[in-house]
Amino acid sequence: MYIRDLLAYRKSTDKQLSRYIKNILGFYPNNIVLYQLAFTHKSTISNNDKFKLSNERLEYLGDAVLEIAVADYLFHTYPTQQEGFLTEMRSRIVSRASLNKLSQKLGFDNYIRYNHDNSDNTGFKSLGGNTFEALMGAIYLDKGFEFTKKTIINRIIRIHIDLDQLEQTDVNFKSKLLEWGQKHKHHVDFRLINTSKENNRKFFHVQIFIDDEPYADSCDFSIKGAEQLSAEKTWNMLSE
Repeated sequence: MYIRDLLAYRKSTDKQLSRYIKNILGFYPNNIVLYQLAFTHKSTISNNDKFKLSNERLEYLGDAVLEIAVADYLFHTYPTQQEGFLTEMRSRIVSRASLNKLSQKLGFDNYIRYNHDNSDNTGFKSLGGNTFEALMGAIYLDKGFEFTKKTIINRIIRIHIDLDQLEQTDVNFKSKLLEWGQKHKHHVDFRLINTSKENNRKFFHVQIFIDDEPYADSCDFSIKGAEQLSAEKTWNMLSE
């Protein structure tokens, strides 16, 4: 392929992705490279790649942005509900299962770049959910937090998530994890690693140990919330 053909192909794929973002989220990207990276799984990286670019860093950032945007929305949507209810609802909205379904519904499969033959990489069951978080990270870097929060609320939650139905759904990852441990004779331990203060509120850091081996950890403003978040992450690790 000649360089001019390669550049034309690159420009064409840029336009396709840009139009896709516009169709599902209602805006055109400013920096298309961020969105290309959001749809690039780590399995595409070869051992010879110097910079090892994938969507993992964006996933880390998007996870935090998504958590606080959903928390803010629920806080104002349910003004009389207690912390436990809000934590549970947030966990259900941002759960890996929920994000995986959302990614399928939005057609991510046609745009995610990953290597089917790369046996050194795991996590393909969460491919869509991880990409969704990375996409939120890309929007945050491209447009800022307030824009990203509005996009999550107006283009994701209000269109694709039925809060009434979600409220009736019973997903307790802590209970599922404890039941799994009992069934398979593994000792599951939820350990409070430390506490800190943020905006005059306690912040709890919980990590899960299975047979004294460390697994996922999470932080939240309640122990229950931190336990549920770390339990979900551990459950996803075990599922993969």
